[in-house]
Amino acid sequence: MAMPLDGEAIDLRQHIRGIPDFPKPGILFYDISTLLRNADAWQVAVGRLARAVAPARPDLLAGVESRGFLMAAPLASKLGCGFLMLRKPGKLPGETVSLSYDLEYGSDSLQIQADAIRPGQRVVVVDDLLATGGTLAASVALLRKVGAEVAAVAVLIELLSLRGRERLDVPVSALVTYES
Repeated sequence: MAMPLDGEAIDLRQHIRGIPDFPKPGILFYDISTLLRNADAWQVAVGRLARAVAPARPDLLAGVESRGFLMAAPLASKLGCGFLMLRKPGKLPGETVSLSYDLEYGSDSLQIQADAIRPGQRVVVVDDLLATGGTLAASVALLRKVGAEVAAVAVLIELLSLRGRERLDVPVSALVTYES
């Protein structure tokens, strides 16, 4: 049976696997690898993300290491805009700009290449998951530090109970939401 071209019949939740106690006891990990390997579901997810992101009129999409790269690169291609990477320290060549931030279990740091943004370029941050919002808030701050106009954040999954959206001062689009 052929699926409708718009894929409205596809429930993306059916293609995301929950893995209990990963990476540590008490955590339910939402595994998107099952979605990525299903061609129809993956195409629908990228199409839905494109519809959500297009109104922000981005010049660039910023993928957050590492699963954000998987979402942002094909999305940038579909939207006809550029793609840049926000990475952990020591992973990008050339001059970089860094931002350290606190997480609920410690601290972390992100870097961007110093010449990745022309001042005023519109950027949408893309990642696989919005949980507490720490990494995405740091991504927004880092992009602003280098002169970007951050227009929005887009994610595949949002964990509503962790209220990460409240830490962000830009519009947020999420394709799939879970209470916990």
